Amino acid sequence: MARLALSQKDKQVRDWFVETTKSLGCRVTIDSMGNIFAVRPGKRVDVPATFVGSHLDTQPTGGRYDGILGVCAGIEMLKVLEEKGIETEGGVGVVNWTNEEGARFPKSMISAGVWAEGISLETAHSLLEVPTVASLPSAASAPESMKSALEKIGYLGSVPCSYKSFPIAAHFELHIEQGPHLVTAGQHVGVVTGVQAYRWYRINVTGRDCHTGSTAFQHRADAMYASARMMVRAREVADKHGCLASVGIVEVKPGSVNTVPGFVSFSLDIRGPEIEDVDVVDAELRKEFDIIAGEEGKGIGKPCRAEWQLDFETPATKFHPECIECVTESAKAVVADKPNPETLYRTIRSGAGHDSVFTNKRVPTSMVFVPCKDGVSHHPEEFSSAEDCVNGASVILQAVVRYDRKRFK
Repeated sequence: MARLALSQKDKQVRDWFVETTKSLGCRVTIDSMGNIFAVRPGKRVDVPATFVGSHLDTQPTGGRYDGILGVCAGIEMLKVLEEKGIETEGGVGVVNWTNEEGARFPKSMISAGVWAEGISLETAHSLLEVPTVASLPSAASAPESMKSALEKIGYLGSVPCSYKSFPIAAHFELHIEQGPHLVTAGQHVGVVTGVQAYRWYRINVTGRDCHTGSTAFQHRADAMYASARMMVRAREVADKHGCLASVGIVEVKPGSVNTVPGFVSFSLDIRGPEIEDVDVVDAELRKEFDIIAGEEGKGIGKPCRAEWQLDFETPATKFHPECIECVTESAKAVVADKPNPETLYRTIRSGAGHDSVFTNKRVPTSMVFVPCKDGVSHHPEEFSSAEDCVNGASVILQAVVRYDRKRFK
C-alpha cells in the first residue's frame, strides 16, 4: 500500500469514504483542507458530534494499517450502531484528516493543525510537495502546492477549515503502536495518555564545490562530509540524553559524481519525553555542529557553516482524563473474558505524532493503540493481526459510546 496524499489513489479512497458513509446515513462535510467529516445524527442535533478520526494517506513505502485502521474502525463503528439500532444522544462521526503523514507535502498533521488554528490556511495551501517523493513526471516539472492538488482531485471544500466553523465534541483515534512495546509484552491494547515532544529542523550546510580528483582532503570544504559527521553526532547526543534524533531527507548540490558537494540540506527530527529534553539535545547539537562545520575547510581558510531552520515543533501532549477513562474502561471490558485480563492492557505514551496532537489543543482527545508485528511501521511489512484490529475497533466503539453517555449524564 502506497497512497500519497492528494494523489489519484487518494482520490479513489476518498470517494469510497464518502460513498460508504453516505450509505450509512451520514451527513458529509468537506472543508478547505480536504478534511472529510461524516456525521451520524444523534437524538440531539444542537450539539457537536463525537468523532473517531485518523488518515488514509501513507508514506511512500506504505503500510496498510497506519492511519487506515483508525478510519476503517470508525466506519465499522457506524455500521455497528446502524445494524444494532443504537441511537446516541449526540451525533457520532468519522473524520479523514488530509496529509497526516507529511510525506508528499512535508508538514505532518498539517490539516488537523489548520483545523485547530495552529497552522495558517495560507501556509498549508502554499506548501509545495517534495519532488523526490511525489515522483514528478520529469525533472522540469514544477512542484505542486497543496491547494492545487486539492483542486485537481476535487476535494477543496467550501467550509472553512477551523474548529470554529466545524466544531467537534471529542476526538478518539485508533492506531497501530508503531513500536515494539505491546507486541513484546503480549498485550492487546494500549491506553494512550499522551505524545512525546518533538521538533523538526532543516539544517543547511554550506561549503565549496570542487573537483573530486584534483582536490586533496585538506583543501576541501566538503559539505557532505561535514553533514555526515553531524548526522552521526546527532544520534550519539540524543541517545546520551534518552531522546531520539533522526534524518529522513537529504538534498545534495550540485549533485555530480565528480564534484565535492558545496551545499547539503538535511532534515533533523529530535524527540524526547518533554520539550525540555528536546531543548537539551538541541542546544548541545548546535555547539557540536558549529565545531564540525568549522573543522571542515579550515585548511583553505573557508570553513563550512551550518544554519538551522525550524520547520515544526510541539511540546509533549497530555490527553484528556475523561477520554482516557473511557478508553480504559473499554479496554478492560474487551479483554475481560481472557485469562489474566489485567495484564493485557496498559497505559502508554506515543512516540509518534498523530492528528490527535492537534485536536487535543481544542477538544477532549485520547487514543487507542494495538500491537503491530515486530513494531514495524512506515514499511511494506507493517502488519496487525485481525484479532488485534477487532480488539482495537471494539475499544474505540465502546469508548465513543461511553463518552456520549458521560457527556449527557
